[in-house]
Amino acid sequence: MSIPNKLVNHYPWLPSLKIYYSDLASKEPIKFITEVFAKGESEEIKERLLKLFNAAFENLEEITEYKVDHLNVYVYLLLKIFLYALNNKIITNRIANLYSKVAYNELERENNDSNLYDICLDLGLKIKYYDPPLNYGTSVIKDQRQKLESNFTIHFIDYLRLASNLRDEIRKLAHNSLSKGYVFIQNKRLIRLLQEYVRNKIIIKETDDKVFLKAFIKEVLEIKDFKDLYDKILEEWALRKEEIDFSFKLDFSNKGGLLALYPPCVTEILKNAQEGQNLAHHERLFITWFLLALEYPVEDVVNIFSPMPDFNKEIATYQVKFAKKKAYVPYQCSTIKSLNFCMAEKYKDEICLEGYGAKDPKDRKKMKHPLSYVRLKQYRAAKEIEYFKNRPDKKTKEKEELKPDTKNE
Repeated sequence: MSIPNKLVNHYPWLPSLKIYYSDLASKEPIKFITEVFAKGESEEIKERLLKLFNAAFENLEEITEYKVDHLNVYVYLLLKIFLYALNNKIITNRIANLYSKVAYNELERENNDSNLYDICLDLGLKIKYYDPPLNYGTSVIKDQRQKLESNFTIHFIDYLRLASNLRDEIRKLAHNSLSKGYVFIQNKRLIRLLQEYVRNKIIIKETDDKVFLKAFIKEVLEIKDFKDLYDKILEEWALRKEEIDFSFKLDFSNKGGLLALYPPCVTEILKNAQEGQNLAHHERLFITWFLLALEYPVEDVVNIFSPMPDFNKEIATYQVKFAKKKAYVPYQCSTIKSLNFCMAEKYKDEICLEGYGAKDPKDRKKMKHPLSYVRLKQYRAAKEIEYFKNRPDKKTKEKEELKPDTKNE
């Protein structure tokens, strides 16, 4: 289907970008960058890009005076090139967080069902629109009854695909009304799903091909305007980074360290936090309660959240201190599974998947709590140390074998 060109200028992450701006989308990055900075509007483009990065570094959730015009397309395409060249997960996650929230705010501010419907169709979603809205149930909150109405239904497969990274209870398919394979979804929740789509569009995975990346950076930095903006972004990041406390570093490459004692659900959350990903609410609660239960200092727990896009040290410190005072117990394994952040399969963890305590799989006990996992790992590590401590070394063993047998003399 064809959507208005203005809609693509407003939301350049739409697939129709390749139709309306096919000449730009098909160009090699170097040629595209050269032509953009040769344009008369290049200063405005650079200003918008720098404003976007600065807002992300400051943990803002909105960009003031957001303009809707064709320059948004150039900003969007250049943004992805800069993120690739910067190759920094924390910066990428901050930009993705901000850019997706800008999209959310713009869609909500528009309050235009027609545009929302066109956007969904452009994304290839199976969606239906109803006017007047359909009534699909009743909500009861504190004895107050409210009719549930919706202008939209979305096919459950598309719903699950868009909501896969949103682990709030309310997003679960079981907690939503369905009819003939379609989920009733209110406008605000539909926009939230689109926000997640935009966030994933911005995410640039760190490349493993360091040689190609180095060559690419060298080539683009020969373009003076690109280099000036690139250096300015890094300069601003260096200033902001000083405000983030990175004193609590986690070494995920050291298998023999403390991380080796943690269950995969904990390892995954810590890894995502260190990369600057925005953790779900239950993930934040769980990791806080888990680390406090292991008697981590409040400051160390707070510092774990510091790379995240919405980090506020004052608020985080208050919340962690409150959790410590209340002595909350971390979620048990069954709850972690229900919240969809069990990582046993991803990490192929034998204890989580196969149990422990016996050689025969039928007699093995199932792991029920992440703290029990830590205790089991500590116990096994202690037994291993004891074994090697008491075992004679190879030379001593050889000497013992060479001694004459005097028992029968």
